[in-house]
Amino acid sequence: MLRRVVVTGFGMVSPLACGAQETWKRLIAGESGIREITQFDVSDLPSKIAGTVPTIIQESSDFFDPDKFVDPVEQRRMDKFIIFSLAAVQEALDMASWHPNSPEEQERSGVSFGAGIGGLPKIYENSVALFENGARRVSPFFIPSALINLAAGHISIRHQLKGPNHATVTACASGSHAIGDAARMIIFGDADVMVAGGAESTVFRFGVAGFSALRALSTHYNETPSKASRPWDKGRDGFVIAEGAGALVLEEYEHAVSRGATIFAEIVGYGMSSDAHHMTAPSPSGDGAYRAMKAALHQAQIRPEEIGYINAHGTATIPGDIAEAQAVSKLYGEYARNGLCVSSTKSATGHLLGGAGAVEAIFCIQALRNGVLPPTLNLEDPDNEFGLDFVPLTAREKEIKFAISNSFGFGGTNASLVFKKL
Repeated sequence: MLRRVVVTGFGMVSPLACGAQETWKRLIAGESGIREITQFDVSDLPSKIAGTVPTIIQESSDFFDPDKFVDPVEQRRMDKFIIFSLAAVQEALDMASWHPNSPEEQERSGVSFGAGIGGLPKIYENSVALFENGARRVSPFFIPSALINLAAGHISIRHQLKGPNHATVTACASGSHAIGDAARMIIFGDADVMVAGGAESTVFRFGVAGFSALRALSTHYNETPSKASRPWDKGRDGFVIAEGAGALVLEEYEHAVSRGATIFAEIVGYGMSSDAHHMTAPSPSGDGAYRAMKAALHQAQIRPEEIGYINAHGTATIPGDIAEAQAVSKLYGEYARNGLCVSSTKSATGHLLGGAGAVEAIFCIQALRNGVLPPTLNLEDPDNEFGLDFVPLTAREKEIKFAISNSFGFGGTNASLVFKKL
């Protein structure tokens, strides 16, 4: 018999706040974490806005202070996505009350953490140093500060998690794949507890320039940042780049019960697929998204009509939104238009790339726990030929038993996770 996997803790650093609970509070209130970029020169960049993690400079009551999580000297030796990861994981482990001390506990606890791009700022910084001043100016910490798997490495070292040490790199699906992979490691007995999630920090001049060159970013709302991320709205013109991290503590069910842990949800389905279509564009029919969701439902052994809520990938790109809506309509049939609720929380946070899947998985868990569905902000003129309920503008109370989180990435990689309320 396969082992069950439950969630016993979660943590987050997001553009809305530092902390999962405060982020949820602001998300449900309809607030936006998208703001004008002030950290670097954007005068020649077409997109001048981002979902940036609030700092003390921005006078947020729940700002992110890296010194609370990483010694200032050590911060110079790691990229910011790693610092975000450590902060989110600390919150998640504290919530789960899991701090393994014995060799057996440590060896049965592992890490699965992803990122889409990882240490791009450190790569750029050291490339400039090499070009301008020669090889002697390249930092000896450059490589370990930038490698994607070093987020998992630092988490493992800090918390003495000696089980599986795993990293996923599947673009914007990285966080979801990391969670799904971790769940399978528990199911098949590789570990009893896994810390899983994803992070990203590419909001800097080089990163924004790169995505701008792809013409992927919103450019029409630079004067009104909170209006820029508009999934399924006819006025959408691209996604808003964002940063942050999300982390979950996954645990084998009997292990969690035996130690009296609080159980927030159960992971019952994980589906994967490939579009096999294009480097950056989704299959127009939504076939890859359809098959990922279908596989997740099959593993969960539930009917489509049992899903109460979908946290969509919903980036606010013109082709991506339509492809996902088409996939939902195809899989859920008439129920998609009569009973199913779908929303995109990227309307409030922007797109956290490799961190998106983990953050949005936590939003699904919160929706299950609280009986409240987060809204799709800025959905004022819907591009909605399929007649779906996108929970426009304001949050909605609704008791649900199952929720699904979708994440799709460049290269046509897709992941869907199904969560169950317990």
